[in-house]
Amino acid sequence: MAEDLVSTGDGAVTELTCGICLEDSKDPLSLPCGHSFCAGCLDEWRSRYGVEEEMRRKCPICRARIPPSKEMAEEKVGADWDGVTVLEDNNVTPPVAIPDYISEATVKGDIKPVLRWISLDRAEDRVNAINKTEMGCLSALQLAAMGTSLTLATLLLQLGADVDQRNNEGYTAIGIVLHSPIASTEDINKVVRLLLSWGASFFSEGDCSKRQCVAEARSVNRHEIAGLLESELGGRRCEIVNLSPRPGLNGTTCVADEYLPGSNQYRVTLETKSREALILDPENLKRRDRTPQDCGYYIEFKNGRTIRHDFDSNEDCQAFVLALNRGEARPAVTEEAEARAELAAAELLAELGLDGPSSGVRASDEQAGKPKKKKGGKKKKKKKK
Repeated sequence: MAEDLVSTGDGAVTELTCGICLEDSKDPLSLPCGHSFCAGCLDEWRSRYGVEEEMRRKCPICRARIPPSKEMAEEKVGADWDGVTVLEDNNVTPPVAIPDYISEATVKGDIKPVLRWISLDRAEDRVNAINKTEMGCLSALQLAAMGTSLTLATLLLQLGADVDQRNNEGYTAIGIVLHSPIASTEDINKVVRLLLSWGASFFSEGDCSKRQCVAEARSVNRHEIAGLLESELGGRRCEIVNLSPRPGLNGTTCVADEYLPGSNQYRVTLETKSREALILDPENLKRRDRTPQDCGYYIEFKNGRTIRHDFDSNEDCQAFVLALNRGEARPAVTEEAEARAELAAAELLAELGLDGPSSGVRASDEQAGKPKKKKGGKKKKKKKK
């Protein structure tokens, strides 16, 4: 698409079309590289994780580094920042390239080779690596979302994958999976919910805007997904606050499974082993996105199988993750406790459509290879008369 250009009279050329939403610029802001965008679109493009991450953002057109927001920059240099100068970051390195065979394995959801490749060099940011330009500059998380590989996407997010990383067309993982023409509605629903709980965001305008994504879902009769996206907290992980009838639940995290427009409430599921379901008002919910340090539950890939660990408190989960990252031994568990945990994991993955031999989850000792008892026993020999 050709961009609308206008001469300023001094030889410079200014763009009237925003390079992100591809519509007429609203409150246009020009970057040092010369490209301009809507102020709202540019704010969405910037990171919300702090100035160190914002300093790594690049122009979505020419990939030149862009200045962070004024608020973020002032945290680093104070009020003297001119609002335009790109701050230096000596730690900036070009993104790692994903080999073709890893790209293929990621789309297929083949966990083992992907995690092995990422762990070969942890000094590199391989979890946020991208594939070739001609293949779209897709990140590992975007490839997993494209293949609706729920478990692999979860493992990548736990390792620090950027849920809002964008490819060369400006799409994030949630934008890619929502526009998938071949994935089933059920699989898309699961991946969308996962990404929302990890804080996936949208552009203010364009194909990755919430409005456009809702319209896309409606156009292909994915009304459950559309309803989820239309609400403020649908699919999000939240913390329960100011709940006077049950004050003991304040501080507990939950997932907003469904928005109930008739009563302006949310049906939520507690992030505890009980997985209790409640109906709460919006004022009793405060968004609390998952992070690798505060993920609420943990999917572990070990010896070729995945195991989900649930906890009764966020503190227990955080301690588990911290011990795991430090390589510390975990507390010993009884066989009975382990069997209960694995059965719960199997039931949960069965709900997610990940049950069966390919899931790698042992639901019982019998599935783990424990020999079955033979029926009947030995036949009695007839006595001779």
